[in-house]
Amino acid sequence: MRACWGVIACLLGLSAGIAAAVSAEPPVASARRGYELLVNKPYLPPDFDQATFDATWRFWPEPLRTQAERSSPEERRRMAFARYGLTPRPDDPTRPLQYVVDAAGNWTMNCLACHGGTVPAADGGQTVWPGAPNAQFALQTLTEETRLAKAELEKPLSRMDLGSVFVPLGSTNGTTNAVMFGVVLMAFRDANLVLKSGPIPKMTHHDMDAPPWWHFQRKKMLYIDGFAEKGHRGLMQFMLVKQNGPEKFRQWEAEFRDVYAFITSVQPPRYPFAIDRALAERGRTAFARVCAQCHGTYGPGGSYPERRVPIDEVGTDRVRLDALTPEHRAAYGQSWFAEFGKKENINEPQGYVAPPLDGIWASGPYFHNGSVPTLWDVLHPAQRPVVWHRTGGAFDHERIGPAVERLTEIPSQVTEGWQRREYFDTRAFGKSAAGHDFAEALSDDERRAVLEYLKTL
Repeated sequence: MRACWGVIACLLGLSAGIAAAVSAEPPVASARRGYELLVNKPYLPPDFDQATFDATWRFWPEPLRTQAERSSPEERRRMAFARYGLTPRPDDPTRPLQYVVDAAGNWTMNCLACHGGTVPAADGGQTVWPGAPNAQFALQTLTEETRLAKAELEKPLSRMDLGSVFVPLGSTNGTTNAVMFGVVLMAFRDANLVLKSGPIPKMTHHDMDAPPWWHFQRKKMLYIDGFAEKGHRGLMQFMLVKQNGPEKFRQWEAEFRDVYAFITSVQPPRYPFAIDRALAERGRTAFARVCAQCHGTYGPGGSYPERRVPIDEVGTDRVRLDALTPEHRAAYGQSWFAEFGKKENINEPQGYVAPPLDGIWASGPYFHNGSVPTLWDVLHPAQRPVVWHRTGGAFDHERIGPAVERLTEIPSQVTEGWQRREYFDTRAFGKSAAGHDFAEALSDDERRAVLEYLKTL
């Protein structure tokens, strides 16, 4: 596994030959500080310590547990990273990109847990790409198994251990219940972020697929429904634990201007494999006719309309739209995060915003809930799998996306929670792969051409 961090990587003392994942604008110094803050400064209490993480293998299923027992500590750590969807840092492969690990061995989750993944490389491997969706993050499994290790080691439980008893973390690897995390935490703050008492809010638990950060620079509004105008304060919502009072948010606000600069600087990866340019050019024409009005145009003079498509028109799973109520959105819009109403806020958005498609080849699986494994499936609505399961970390060069096993049912021998989370069942609540059937206006030849064109973005 390699890293590809461009300017930021060079400033951090990594290989100068690494290709660019981060542009030189906005100012490199601010973006560099933002990246280093994310990976080196804990903004939350720790989730667990090194001894706990190193003991998780004792609770793995066979034959994985025996394999780990016979392995060196270094190999066990690599196995643990693979099991939980963690990627090693290029400057220190003993530490993951997704957690701040301090000198005392405390592990604290950072934003890259969901937004720090890998992209396929030309040599068949994977390139670490801060800002790519982490499509293999197994947060629920990691939390369950570190909790077992803590019990054996007589370590105290963390907020994640306790909270996950009441709020599910994610029912499929690569997705999380992130929206409800925000709802429950915001329910116990006033507009100034002062802690307050109150009833536990009504929650509609559902899983979301993390969007790539390279879209951030092109958008004015955030989230799949585009209800909130972006700003550095909005990036700080994950800090809403009781240990962080309003003074902490004011104290750290300047640091999140740098984090904002880093996220704005993230660039999409280029497709590293061969492209049929003549076919892609035909795809550009078909794309312009059917897709561009929502997703924009690309290349010189390209534009992005940031169009919100009514839910009845796009037809994708509406659970996310309904789960965040107008009251939830209004509370955010009047809070410190949105500068007490100065930022644009849409309380009833009525649909989902069509995202830009830069780097779309590298951000599978697709749709806001991660229900569609490949771009081919996006373009062939009637043939999307009912259940799918990743076949390792391989890339499907024909369909463009993760290589998956396509099923009609979850196998009967899959009974444990950690096993079921390796399967995506599109019949489950909030996980529908229906909708976005606009490609039905394309012929089969045009779909093949559009698929080739999408590699160029």
